Amino acid sequence: MIASFKMWLSNAFNTSILEKNRHVWIDYLRGIIIILVVYHHTFLGIGSSGISVPKTVIDVNMAAYSFRMPLFFIFSGIFTGVSLSSKSIRTILRSKFNLILYPYLIWSFLQITLKLIFSDYTNSDSTLSEYLYIFYQPKQLAQFWYLPALFNSTMIFVLIKSKFNIKPSYHLLLGILFFLIAPFVSSISMISNWMRFYIFLVLGDNLSKFILKEETKNKLRQIGYFFAAIPFFIAAQYYYFNYIGVRSLENDATSFALQTNFVSYTFNELSFLLTSIIGCATFILFAFLLERWNRFKWLRVIGFHSLYIYIMHVIIVAFMRMVLTKFFGVDNYIIILLTGISFGVVIPIIFFNLIGKKYLWFLFSPQKYSSREAKTKITSRPSEIRLRSLSTTTVNNI
Repeated sequence: MIASFKMWLSNAFNTSILEKNRHVWIDYLRGIIIILVVYHHTFLGIGSSGISVPKTVIDVNMAAYSFRMPLFFIFSGIFTGVSLSSKSIRTILRSKFNLILYPYLIWSFLQITLKLIFSDYTNSDSTLSEYLYIFYQPKQLAQFWYLPALFNSTMIFVLIKSKFNIKPSYHLLLGILFFLIAPFVSSISMISNWMRFYIFLVLGDNLSKFILKEETKNKLRQIGYFFAAIPFFIAAQYYYFNYIGVRSLENDATSFALQTNFVSYTFNELSFLLTSIIGCATFILFAFLLERWNRFKWLRVIGFHSLYIYIMHVIIVAFMRMVLTKFFGVDNYIIILLTGISFGVVIPIIFFNLIGKKYLWFLFSPQKYSSREAKTKITSRPSEIRLRSLSTTTVNNI
């Protein structure tokens, strides 16, 4: 009985990934970040239900805004540049469509449909027009904005890097320019979102030149680097809350710009960008420490499945909140928050591994997973197999 249960747990959570040759620090970090993403959407649901929460809960949510999603783009940037050395643009485009854009189209359509069906029980006032948002305004579709933003920014990055052979310094300046312009075209978030986060993709590409080296990783695993970063992180967050003004990277900044001059706007946005970079650097160093200590391995499992958590968690969190508030009369924010986070993280992992991968694979990929794995083994050299595996794990926008 116990052996059967252990086998079920191993299959449900795919714990075999702990034995694979992977960049462990990335799985740790993605595990942390996707939990923060689920925390964010659970918190938003509690607020829209009219349930009050302490300021601390609000501040934790806002603090994570500055570095949470940029880290996902940095991961992608680290490996996309490497992929260009061994893959054609067409191959990368097809791979990114299968891994990123296909799930976006399927799950955004599904989530809108469920919101319309259960509109009497949820906090949303959904209309049929939301289906159009899929193609031009993904920011209105809860968490789904990230997937087309990652796909679009990656494709632009690949084209610029391969066709123009732009110098790294010029590429960074271009990324900063996109960052500053993006809020002014937020009426079409399909465009503004990739522009806003493009700089982090470029940073990841530049970072890959040394962070993938074993010598560098050994240095970053030293605890002194992490503790040296903490004062900068605290100072950046203090400045963010008290001087820049709390907001997310996806917010429309044009209202601020119209009330002041462009120099002030640029200074504040670049300060916000610096705050984001400091936050990203601090958590990257923390992830290297976790890799060194080899503890909390469950974070690695969560990180490996972050894509599936990302696309499914809002549906699950909304369902659990509806059950707790509508049917059981629960209005305690702690119970709703912890329940939403727990179920929002765990259920997608189990669903994908036990049902989705084998029976409902078309919800996640245009091709069966067994066919993809067989094709990879047949057509790829060992080094290419490892690179493709790494590229697959970087899409989880959290």
